Amino acid sequence: MAPFQFIDRPSPFRAASEAFRTVYAVTPTDLEEGRPSADAVAWAKSAGFKADAGSLLLLPGADGQVAGALFGLGSDPTDQPFITGKLPRALPAGVWRIEATALSDRQMALGFAFGTYSFDSYKTAKAPDIFLALPDGIDAAALERTWAAVFLARDLVNTPTNDMGPERLEQVFHALAAHYGATSSSIVGEDLLAQNFPLIHTVGRASAEAPRLLDMRFGRKGARKVTLVGKGVCFDTGGLDIKPAASMLLMKKDMGGAANVLALALMIMDAGLDIDLRVLVPAVENSISANAFRPGDIYRSRKGISVQIDNTDAEGRLILADALAYAGEEEPDLMIDMATLTGAARVALGPDLPPFFTDDEALASALMAASVAEDDALWRMPLFKGYEKDIRARAADITNAPSGGMAGSITAALFLKRFAGGAKSWAHFDIFAWSPNEKPQTPIGGEAQAIRALFSVIATGG
Repeated sequence: MAPFQFIDRPSPFRAASEAFRTVYAVTPTDLEEGRPSADAVAWAKSAGFKADAGSLLLLPGADGQVAGALFGLGSDPTDQPFITGKLPRALPAGVWRIEATALSDRQMALGFAFGTYSFDSYKTAKAPDIFLALPDGIDAAALERTWAAVFLARDLVNTPTNDMGPERLEQVFHALAAHYGATSSSIVGEDLLAQNFPLIHTVGRASAEAPRLLDMRFGRKGARKVTLVGKGVCFDTGGLDIKPAASMLLMKKDMGGAANVLALALMIMDAGLDIDLRVLVPAVENSISANAFRPGDIYRSRKGISVQIDNTDAEGRLILADALAYAGEEEPDLMIDMATLTGAARVALGPDLPPFFTDDEALASALMAASVAEDDALWRMPLFKGYEKDIRARAADITNAPSGGMAGSITAALFLKRFAGGAKSWAHFDIFAWSPNEKPQTPIGGEAQAIRALFSVIATGG
């Protein structure tokens, strides 16, 4: 069975038996030592090709057609492990195979596959078809699911809110579950209040599309319980504490936590990992209307903790609070939440290095090791107890928006920790889910973050 896709695309991979042209990925040292061949090196010298990182030189055939290509890796290919992502945008259409000594077949294949991405659903012109012939012995199924997961996260984030509100996100959620034979359900609108999810209802009640909690289950009962929780704010106006126009431009991506959780769930289900998987996504739109929640309001959460609203633009932690409390009632062995939660995380680490928070030292070590092994950037941040005083409120147990503006990512994590206590191990990921600059493997737009490292840890029992 092929992996789930939200937007159907042909796989970028082809079997080694298919006819292909070769692109030789080379370093300056390769050229100096005569690789890949004397004729190719002579052509490179005559064309001034020096194997600089990302450079490309087409090789002519005897019939006047393009016979192959040279692709520069630079002097240190480890600087850009997915640099082959440039190739789909540079090579002529068709089937290609990469040969190199400086990068692994898996790195080159993933970089190439990620680089084929184009969000052109709303365009009349489409990207040309380009494919990669895989060498024998490589795990094609693993590559396929990783490609599909990354593209799912990107597609969900890139789709504008007029086509990706809470109702559409719910449809994709159920379609993903059905594709892998998982069960799924939804709690919608006033039923959230009847079933004790007051914070999810509060944040989403002003939208034309009712708030909802999405619930998916997959795997073997009795196996290790792994629960994923993703922030699904399909658009964030900021509520009555309205964002300025410039800050609202990218708020279609405020469901990036949900997008990445669904992408990770795809990898887990497609691989058939022997776990008891649960996925929870509170899906809302933080809108403005006469019934919008207000600064100064106080609400009691599912867990019984009262929350004072000091800023309606700190809504993500509210919906996650109810979802985490609900998830914790089953005492999962591992609970992961992912959210585009704070600007403070971007100030601290920028858009490409997501912080994570956990008190589990073994989990933290496993995540950092997987981050390196998978070239999937992560950095651990502290759950510093000294800042717990900052989330206390005057008239309620805690505030959703501490004053002062310092350590915002940490105080947000400490807020969530209050609701995640039912899990035996918990980690919070404050992701950006967006690439503001083009990279070899990533165009500007929605991005998958941390899911490859997380999948590695979950697959190995971490």
